[in-house]
Amino acid sequence: MKIQIDKNGYYGESCLSSDRFGGAFIPEMMHENIKELQDNYMEIIEGPSFIKEYKSLLKDYVGRPSPLFYAESLSMHYETNIYLKREDLNHTGSHKINNTIGQILLAEKLGKKRIIAETGAGQHGVATATVCALKNMECVIYMGEEDVQRQASNVARIKMLGGKVIPVTSGNKTLKDATNEALRDWIFNPIDTHYIIGSVVGPHPYPDMVTRFQSVISEEMKLQLIEKTGKPNPGYILACIGGGSNAAGIFYHYLNDENVKLIAAEGGGKGVETNEHAATISKGKTGILHASKSLLMQTEDGQIIEPYSISAGLDYPGVGPLHAYLNKIKRASYISVTDQEALVAAFRLTQLEGIIPALESAHALALLEKLEFKPNDIVVINLSGRGDKDLNTYLKHVKDE
Repeated sequence: MKIQIDKNGYYGESCLSSDRFGGAFIPEMMHENIKELQDNYMEIIEGPSFIKEYKSLLKDYVGRPSPLFYAESLSMHYETNIYLKREDLNHTGSHKINNTIGQILLAEKLGKKRIIAETGAGQHGVATATVCALKNMECVIYMGEEDVQRQASNVARIKMLGGKVIPVTSGNKTLKDATNEALRDWIFNPIDTHYIIGSVVGPHPYPDMVTRFQSVISEEMKLQLIEKTGKPNPGYILACIGGGSNAAGIFYHYLNDENVKLIAAEGGGKGVETNEHAATISKGKTGILHASKSLLMQTEDGQIIEPYSISAGLDYPGVGPLHAYLNKIKRASYISVTDQEALVAAFRLTQLEGIIPALESAHALALLEKLEFKPNDIVVINLSGRGDKDLNTYLKHVKDE
C-alpha cells in the first residue's frame, strides 16, 4: 500500500475524483490565491535555503526535537509500554508551531507582508502571532466568539504578541465560522496576504503542505524509538483529531507500514447518540467544506450541522481529506471519546505523571481505556498540547478533597 496525494490534491488511487477526497473546490475569486500556492509551494519548501532556515528555527527557536518520554506510571497502570511524544514542550505549547514556522517562511518567499489565520483552541492563533512577531509581519486572527471566551488566556497571548483578534459572531461562533471569515478576508486581499491554515483542511495544497510540515513529529519519533527500544516502529500510535494536523504529522512516516496501528480519537461530546458531538468520521457524510471534499457533519440536504466538544480544538464539522481516505481504506481507525472520558484521562495523566495535557490530547489518552494491549506492546501517544489554556475548564471538574 502506498498512500500519496496526486497533482490535483486528491488522496486515493481511483481515476475518478468522485471516489476520492481532497481537491480544490474554490470560487473564481480565490483562484489567484490558490494557484500561486499550487504552482510554487513544493519548489519553495524543497529548496536548500528554505530547508536550512526551517530546520534551524525548529531546533533553536521551537526547541526540537521534542522529547519521547516513557510514561512509567501510566505504563504500569495499563500494563504495557507507553511513550508520550511531548509536542506540549514546543515553544508556544503545541504542535501548531511546526506548521506556522514553515508557512511564514513560505509567505516570506512569496513576498507577502500580511498574515491571516483562523483558530479554535487558540494554539494555532498563538503560534501564528508568534511567527509574525518573529518575522515582523501584520497578523490578523479570526476566532469564534464562543472560543474567545473559553480560551481567554490564548487571546491575551495573541494580543501581547501584536496580533489582532477578530471575534466571529456568525453560526455557532466557533472554528468553522472563524475559517469562513478568514477565507473571505483572503478573497479580498490576494496580493499582500497569506492565509496560514492551521490544520490539514482546506483546498489543495493546504492538506498536503500542513501534513509535510507536521511530519517532523514522526520523522523524529523513528530515530527516538530506535534509541529507546532498538526498533523504529511502535505497535500503536494514538492521537486526537479535529481537522487532523497532529494526527497526520505523527502518522505520516508510518502510513505505508501496516504493522503499525494508527488510531485517532474524535470529539464524542455528550455522546454520538446525541446531537452534541464532533465525531465527523463516525457520523459524517461525504461533502465539501472550505473548498475540500471530505467527510462532514451535515443534514440530508447538505446543511452543515454545528459540532460540539468540550475541547475547542476538536469543535469542527469536517476532517482533513487524508483522514477521510485513511478511514475509507481502513488504514487508520477513528474512535469517538466523550467529554467525560477525556476529563478522566486528563486527570489520570496529571496525577500519575505530573503532566497536565490539553483537552484535545486528553481525548487521545482516553483511548487507553478503549483498547487492549499486550505487556510487550509499544504505544506512542501524541501529546499535542499542554493544558494551561484549559485550566478554567479543568477547575470546574476538580472534586473537593
